[in-house]
Amino acid sequence: MKLISVNIGLPREVLWKGRLVKTGIFKEPISGRVMVRSLNLDGDGQADLTVHGGLEKAVYVYPFEHYDYWRRELPDTELTLGNFGENFTTTGIKEEELNIGDRFQVGTLKLMVTQPRLPCYKLGIRFGRADMVKRFLASRRTGFYFSVLQEGEVGTGDTLELVSRDENHITVADITQLYTHEQNNPELIHRAAQLEALPASWRNYFQQQSRR
Repeated sequence: MKLISVNIGLPREVLWKGRLVKTGIFKEPISGRVMVRSLNLDGDGQADLTVHGGLEKAVYVYPFEHYDYWRRELPDTELTLGNFGENFTTTGIKEEELNIGDRFQVGTLKLMVTQPRLPCYKLGIRFGRADMVKRFLASRRTGFYFSVLQEGEVGTGDTLELVSRDENHITVADITQLYTHEQNNPELIHRAAQLEALPASWRNYFQQQSRR
């Protein structure tokens, strides 16, 4: 499990459907090492802090393995590392293999898996196509977020070491499938609603679902 790219970018204004929109989705690979803090990476930023960033979305990760899928799906689109707005592009870890609450160390940084990514319309801005949000979620190749347990430095080529597995064994992919109603699984919904490592907004959502 390795970091093959560390990507950052500050918010910028772009023209989208006739209006100016501020977005931080444009990330570029960097060389050297960078400090990762409790809210984001040094030199990185998010435009709308009501839905992006924060303690439970401090670092966004996207598996490099998914890039082959998107090259087939979007043959006319040039894909570069960081294209999905991810801070870390990784190899060796996928959504179905990661439990919510799993803990990792990379460099001097300690992290915990918190949730999958639910894309907003700004992903469509990055790709220049309005259908990208729907396609992204349907693909179930969502990537995932880390919260920062201990701030530290990272750089391309660093190894992600699994420190501990969450004993509830609810994966990032499970949460996405439950959200998209692809799993009729009341028992798993109930478990997800009680999962402490999952952010409160997700737990509240699943608590509502379990009462239906």
